[in-house]
Amino acid sequence: MHVDPERPVVRVSHGARGVDDRGLPDPPDGTVHRLALTFDAFDARHHTLWLRYAHTQVGGRAAAETVVDTTCARLLEHWPHVLTQESVARYAWALLKEEVAWWLDDHDREPALVDTAAFHAAVRKLLNIEKRDQFEVLQREMRLYGAISRLPERQYDVVVLRYVLQVPDEEVAEYMGIEVATVRSHVRHARRRLAKHLELRETETEE
Repeated sequence: MHVDPERPVVRVSHGARGVDDRGLPDPPDGTVHRLALTFDAFDARHHTLWLRYAHTQVGGRAAAETVVDTTCARLLEHWPHVLTQESVARYAWALLKEEVAWWLDDHDREPALVDTAAFHAAVRKLLNIEKRDQFEVLQREMRLYGAISRLPERQYDVVVLRYVLQVPDEEVAEYMGIEVATVRSHVRHARRRLAKHLELRETETEE
């Protein structure tokens, strides 16, 4: 799958004859309206997860909204082309990841997974596990998420989607354009890598 590296930006021509408020030509047969409806439906299904994923990478709500808004603008500008793709969800996911990478590069930042998901997971465990040493819990969570951030790209995506964002295997497969069995294979390989890095028995990486 090829994603346009030019990073096009939507330019909306408000009030122009023959152009709707999304910047798309408006032929008399209502095609643009139907395309807009299909985009709205697609966006409504995926927007919240895109925001949650972007937040784990860029570290803030406002920045995540900027990344997702830019992704949506690119999708909408080329929506007829996007609809011809074998998997629209996979194409959109690749575009989102591209925008995340550009944002991080523009701001000279590394992915913020350790500072976001790790902290919140640690806090949840601290609230539920009173007998364990709190520093140990926090330290272990930080090490775990640090190890996740060093996984190969596909294993990283699968682990973040499935375990950090709690996305079912079937949806993970849809986003990544792979089979459910491949998702589970990536999980197994990721567990082995994490267990080795953290010097744990593999069964300890189940949670």
